[in-house]
Amino acid sequence: MNHTDLALSRRTVLGAAAAASLGAALPVWAQGKDPIQFATLLDFTRVYTFLTDEYSQGQQDYIKLLNLEGGLDGSPIKLIVKDHASYPERGIALYNEAKAAGAVFFDFLSSPVANALMPRADEDHLPMIAFAHGRADAADGQAFPYVFPSAAIYRSQAALLLKYIDEKEGGLKGKKIAFVHIDSAFGKEPIELLERVAKTKGFELKLYPYPVPGTEQAATWSEVRKNRPDKIIIWGAGPGQAVSIRGAVTNGIAPKNIYSVIWLSEADMSAFKGNEVVGVKRVTLVNTGTETPIVKRIVEKVVNAGNGSGDKKRVGGTYYNIGVATMAIAAQAAKLGAQKAGGPVTPEKIKQGFEMLKDFTAEGLIPPLTITAQDHQGGGMGMISEWDGKQWAPKSDWGSAYQDVVWDLIKEDRAKAKEKK
Repeated sequence: MNHTDLALSRRTVLGAAAAASLGAALPVWAQGKDPIQFATLLDFTRVYTFLTDEYSQGQQDYIKLLNLEGGLDGSPIKLIVKDHASYPERGIALYNEAKAAGAVFFDFLSSPVANALMPRADEDHLPMIAFAHGRADAADGQAFPYVFPSAAIYRSQAALLLKYIDEKEGGLKGKKIAFVHIDSAFGKEPIELLERVAKTKGFELKLYPYPVPGTEQAATWSEVRKNRPDKIIIWGAGPGQAVSIRGAVTNGIAPKNIYSVIWLSEADMSAFKGNEVVGVKRVTLVNTGTETPIVKRIVEKVVNAGNGSGDKKRVGGTYYNIGVATMAIAAQAAKLGAQKAGGPVTPEKIKQGFEMLKDFTAEGLIPPLTITAQDHQGGGMGMISEWDGKQWAPKSDWGSAYQDVVWDLIKEDRAKAKEKK
């Protein structure tokens, strides 16, 4: 057994233990009732390690809160938590295991795994969430009826950054904007959106890819410096994001002119001292901190009661709150679907419930989310926030941007996919 196998085995055991602990922690009312199973099959050990522990902790704590508050339709929720290490073949195997065990809802938090499983989920009529990851055309409910991004896809996030610059920072016309990105499908996804908006808004766009995994960017930033851009959009994830910020600042770019995709957390910013990077901005899709009602109740009823699923310091962090949001959205969808159709919660009812979500905010945790049979992204809403040295401070209201361009591209993706068949 090699090191990867050992890590996978360890995480599989930990995942099983986490799921078992959720069952053991059920309140008295739920004992003996058949649980509704949600499968969170994630990457704890290879690519997404920078966020998965915190994200899963948020998911598990929310499900514990939900069960304490009565569960769903009179039944408790049980999480199946396992590690696929972002390997599609392993994700498929775990999906089949969870399906056989009766799981009615899925989350994979890995673009390669989610993309591999989207067609299967549709074929099996099993709903899945792909919050802020996965292929862009998953937003099209006609193309992927059982897949729900439920948040701004990457093109919508890039659009939000451009709109903020245009409306709040002197306009886009005549600006030089550098797009510094990891050289992967994720890194390239916003390019067409940026190019189209550049034509209509009159700014110059320069592309600067750097190699995977993103830890070596020195040559890229030397090229950026030569062009002297007005604004920099950085598009990576994990440790590579801090490398990008360091590269920008070292090459004379002011933090206030750096803008990021959602994947830039409090932990990433802790790599810098004091006010060194105050002013960096990012797309934000979920309110951070512990002041929203759901997170307050998690702190009170779960964490302070000694039943938290991990380090208390993570509670309220970016990735923790995203984890909470994913389960809050799924639970609301299940609730709505069951209320309308009656009877037990089923995959089909969850799917129908997603498409009944209207202005759902999870008590102020997320922007108003409305999903229809056509739009599984939910409007592409988000805000821009700024690092103030301690936390991400909102710089805009919730909103969306250039959705006409986003949907033109999605329709083109769908047409291309049909041509390949």
